[in-house]
Amino acid sequence: MVCHDAPVIALAETSPDATLAAAADLARAIVLELADATDVGKHLGCEAEGERIASHLFACTSPGYAGWRWSVTLTRSADSTDATVNEVVLIPGTEAIVAPPWVPYTERLQPGDLSPGDLLPVADEDPRLVPTYSFGDDPLDADAKAQVRQVAQDLGLGRVRTLSPEGLDMAAERWYSGDGGPESPLAKSAPDSCWSCGFLVRVAGHLSGTFGVCANGNANDDGRIVSLDHGCGAHSEVKLARKQQPIPVPDHVFDTLTDDEFDSL
Repeated sequence: MVCHDAPVIALAETSPDATLAAAADLARAIVLELADATDVGKHLGCEAEGERIASHLFACTSPGYAGWRWSVTLTRSADSTDATVNEVVLIPGTEAIVAPPWVPYTERLQPGDLSPGDLLPVADEDPRLVPTYSFGDDPLDADAKAQVRQVAQDLGLGRVRTLSPEGLDMAAERWYSGDGGPESPLAKSAPDSCWSCGFLVRVAGHLSGTFGVCANGNANDDGRIVSLDHGCGAHSEVKLARKQQPIPVPDHVFDTLTDDEFDSL
């Protein structure tokens, strides 16, 4: 228990209300109504939350909650010296182990996460896509986009949406910085670049000057997008040095010094 004459540690820049700061015993008693005594540690101080609002902090000694603190918020009216409990919560301290920030599942998905039968719908306002038949500088509202989709579907003109400039940039950055780019360990140890390889299949469109598809069935990147400055040891023009070439197997030797049961041919 905290003695009334013990000094109160003010953790906030503004000093807490003196009446509330002296109510550490009341705050501890409230915590003990909600938690076992073994889970409540020493008084860590009192910090001001506002005018006549202050929070007392107690260490949480429960296993698995290292660095967490019990926070008891007290308040009082202007014409009263009686503290009233506002709330009791368990909050993390600066050294507490907490869950990472929540990230929507659409941002956590990685290539290969989708299983057969899984569906991943694309939002109507996805910045990576634009209506194919109204690609321009003028933005379209939701009704206009719906009309474009309907007309494209009725006429059978093909894809309703296509990659936007932002979508192209995002794909290019992802591919260039990935395993098919120039900074991968495979590319850095390659004897030459993909742009001069006979197994490179050129792609059409905006990314044709930067990327292609590997068509070498013996290469790690077979069937994958690679940057033109990527490379690997399966380059079509790679040659082995004499010391790297396999040692030829000598011809068979016919033993004429000993007799055996096999007839010579």
